[in-house]
Formats: sequence, C-alpha cells, structure tokens
Amino acid sequence: MQDTERHDPRFADLDAWDTPAVLAAVWEGQLRAVAALGPALVELGRAVEGALPRLRDGGTLFYAGAGTSGRVAAQDASELKPTFDWPTERVTVLMAGGEGALLHTAEGAEDREDWARDAVADAGIGPRDVLIGLAASGTTPFTRAAVRAARERGALTVGIACSSGAPLLHEAEIGVLLATGPEAIAGSTRMKAGTAQKVALNLFSTALMVRLGRVYRGHMVDMAARNAKLERRAERMLIELTGAAPAAVRAALAKAGGKVKLAVLILDGHDPGEARALLDRHGGHLRAARCG
Repeated sequence: MQDTERHDPRFADLDAWDTPAVLAAVWEGQLRAVAALGPALVELGRAVEGALPRLRDGGTLFYAGAGTSGRVAAQDASELKPTFDWPTERVTVLMAGGEGALLHTAEGAEDREDWARDAVADAGIGPRDVLIGLAASGTTPFTRAAVRAARERGALTVGIACSSGAPLLHEAEIGVLLATGPEAIAGSTRMKAGTAQKVALNLFSTALMVRLGRVYRGHMVDMAARNAKLERRAERMLIELTGAAPAAVRAALAKAGGKVKLAVLILDGHDPGEARALLDRHGGHLRAARCG
C-alpha cells in the first residue's frame, strides 16, 4: 500500500473530536507537508539545473497530472505569465480528462495511459522540453505514461510523488520524493500531499525563473505593466532600482512599452534600441546588462 493511502491510527476518532481539535490536526499536517520539502531540495535543485539549458534553448515546460495533482500543476503553470512574463505558448498542462477536469471530476481519466501518450505526441514534446509529472501516490497510470512517453522522446522528465518506492520516481529521469506520510483522512491527498506538491512547484518554478534572469534584486522585472495596479508596481520598482524621479520613471516606461527591464536601462542612459541589444547580449539578465 502506498504511504498516502495508509490509515493513521492517531486520527481514528477524528469524527468525534470538536472543531478546534480537528483544525489543529489538519494544521499540523500542513506544517509536516512543508517540512517534507527539506530533504527534497537537492533533487529539486537537480531538476532546475537540468531544465535551464533546455528552456534557454527555446524549450517548453510541461506538467502532467490527474485530479488534485493536475489542478496544482495548472495553478503553477497559470501564474508564470503574470509573475514572470513567461510565454504562454511555452507552458502546457497535460491534464487527465482535459481542461474540463480542472473543475469537475473526470472519472476513469487517470487510468487512460493511451490518452497520456496521445497528449505527449500531439504536443510534439522533444529533446528541448521539460515535463514535470505529479502524482501523490506515484502510481497514477496517466501521469506515469506521460512521463515515460516524454522521456522516450528525449525530454527531461521529473517525477514528484509523496510515497516512497513509487514507480513514478524511478520512471522519470529525476525523482523527487515528498515524504508526507498518511493523511488525517486516509487517502485524501488534497491535504498534506497536495500542499507539498504546490510548495515543490513554487520552489521549482521560482528558482527556474530566477536562474533564467527574470528576477533582479528581488523584483519581478520581467513583469509587463498591463493594468493600473501593475503600472504602479512597475513605477515603484523603477524608483527603487534606479533612484529616478516619478516623472522620469513614467517616461521611461512609456518608451519601454511597459517593460521594466528596458525601462531600467533607459533610465541608465541607453536608448531603447541599445537597451534591447544589451539584454539580448546578456541572455535577458538585467544585472549583467547593467554591468556590461
């Protein structure tokens, strides 16, 4: 039996406890979920380093999952564009049961290995790409099939599971174990396991974007100012990063088309063309562009 399916006798009388005790039990589980990331940092680091050259070469980041794992993956994927301006065409979620399963249960979809293989083929996954497969138990047929198919096509594959000995961890090139143990409600992996997977993806995608040059001095400098709130955030960023006056900041943002990195270099004295060339020369890394 997988670790995530086991019953924890400590919670045998959970349904007889009062509300504060139930909340305390679930809260304790959430703390354990986050703690489970500590031993996984080395493998997560390997995943980031393995993904970097592929994504620098124009590859796409794929996620594959079913049920809670797929929904957690979709949340991480959807946040890459607004936070880091990662191109939407270069991130894709292979969800068992399709997009409809993000909101509604798709019974039996997680067992369809053929759907996973077809999804990988239809997406044209290849050697420049990265696929993250998530399954709390590490046994989900859809996710495992997607990982195997992507690996056969030369993609970097990362398997994230919450059960020791899970086959997914061995079928992927890099296996990341999040040892969360049994849930307070046996088998309800939206709890500890779901939290641990979400935190793992937060760490992975954030570190990846930092290493790709989309963060500078703790700011999301690849963010494009597309609405009033983001315009105000961009202005605050530029004032902090350059010390320029608000009027100069607004003028630079206008010249840069709302792009913060370009605006920083414009405020440093470069014209827009020079600023773009500098960023291109340094692979989009603003720190290197300002020094070079």
